[in-house]
Amino acid sequence: MKPFLSLFLAVIISLVAQAQVPVLNSYPSAQATVFLDFDGQYVAGTSWNWGGPIDAQPAVLTTAQITEIYHRVAEDYGIFNLNLTTDSTAYLSAPPSQRIRVIVTATSSWYGPAGGVSFVGSFIWGNNTPAWVFSSLLGNNVKNISEAIAHEVGHTLGLQHQSIFDGSCNKVTEYSGGQGSGEIGWAPIMGIGYSKNLTTWHYGTSAMGCAAYQSDINVIAGITNNFGLRNDDHLDNHTGASTINIGIATSATGIINNETDRDVFKFDIVSTNNFRLSAIPQNVGSGNAGANVDIKVALLDQSADTIGRYNPADLLNVGIDTNLNSGTYYLVVDGVGNANLSDYGSIGFYTLSASLLNALPVHRLSLTGRMKAGDHELHWNYFADETIKEIHIESSKDGIHFNFLNRLTADTRSFAWKPLDNSIHYRVKVITAADQRAYYSNIIVLRLSNSGKPVDVINRIVTDHININAEKSFSYQLFDETGRLLQRGTLQRGSNQIPASTIKKGVLFLRLQHSTETYTEKFIKR
Repeated sequence: MKPFLSLFLAVIISLVAQAQVPVLNSYPSAQATVFLDFDGQYVAGTSWNWGGPIDAQPAVLTTAQITEIYHRVAEDYGIFNLNLTTDSTAYLSAPPSQRIRVIVTATSSWYGPAGGVSFVGSFIWGNNTPAWVFSSLLGNNVKNISEAIAHEVGHTLGLQHQSIFDGSCNKVTEYSGGQGSGEIGWAPIMGIGYSKNLTTWHYGTSAMGCAAYQSDINVIAGITNNFGLRNDDHLDNHTGASTINIGIATSATGIINNETDRDVFKFDIVSTNNFRLSAIPQNVGSGNAGANVDIKVALLDQSADTIGRYNPADLLNVGIDTNLNSGTYYLVVDGVGNANLSDYGSIGFYTLSASLLNALPVHRLSLTGRMKAGDHELHWNYFADETIKEIHIESSKDGIHFNFLNRLTADTRSFAWKPLDNSIHYRVKVITAADQRAYYSNIIVLRLSNSGKPVDVINRIVTDHININAEKSFSYQLFDETGRLLQRGTLQRGSNQIPASTIKKGVLFLRLQHSTETYTEKFIKR
């Protein structure tokens, strides 16, 4: 009974492993083909068979894992006139001298400890010599398997390793590990990028020597492999801009396929609206995992004058949120370098999602305040697209129930008085002339300090914010009870809020410094 059961289970497992591979193609019209083979392969008669035939078993991966691996590698090769596929028929239909099979397998004992192996230039050999990626030795980790596949395919297309040399031309490391951390942490695909979020093609010193610079993209797209880059999908000038029709919401896609490529889009707005845009690199998960391009977007008016440039330093995606009057506008999408990545490798697919919302007539209404010689001084600013009737100052003892304090003209931007109470909450109410609607500022707290210190803590028990008044500017550092630095920044003179909503519960210490003055305040986060 046991042998029968074992055989039965083995058959079931084999069927499941083979059935889980989805049919995926990145660019079906391309002749050049890379076949990702996850379901096992019997290999004989190739340069790998020095010890006899190899019966490579399927990779132990789920459908979801295979799909993510495919999309990660497809993004790496998305700029090329090349089809990445999981379909064996697409591989068999491709010209023998323009195809490679990558066997992703749990079988590795025939070769030894390695993440993968391939012959440099074997893509054009035409004799079905495969490349290998040993999924089990990579811990069946989706990210690591994806990096190994992209790396080994790079070898088959003629690439050497991207290496590091010192000033005396001594090789420091065979595999460049890149630099940085977080979302923009980077490494070259032909180095080692298992620990980096962003892995791209690179122009740098290859393993062949400190003077042997390798342009990964030029090698892959060169005459030897004979497939080149994909055609540009959007022009880089205003006269040829791609038109997008922005209603309530719309989206568009594009690809930056070289370091000089820019995509220009044109849109019209018929009345004043709030314009919102998200430009997101193609990715497989949070933190733009698996992306290859760091996006910059420029917003231009109909005269091609720049309204704004948007490129967050520590993010790969871009967001725009602004009010626009009626007219014609342009978006210029570019792949750019950052603190870790050069412009050379910042290429790949992206998606634009845009929407129009009715613009609020009063926006960016911001209130600040400070105490001076017993007076409470308030300052505010706002932008308005309608005529403002008047401004009200409101005060409160508890920050919940507010009372009218004073009425001011629409052009007033400050107010001062000497209160009787030690602690007062303030807000500004702006009232429009047309419909008498009210718009409110943020709430601040000003409190008379009895400590004699130039800083006054409003709340020792913290939920979302630490509220603190300062008589002068201070640099601050916020620590938890273990001494771990949580955040740093600058307090301005007047009322300040330090965000704390994402901080874990416990004891917090705030260190404040101004010139030679240093103060430490203690808080409880709940």
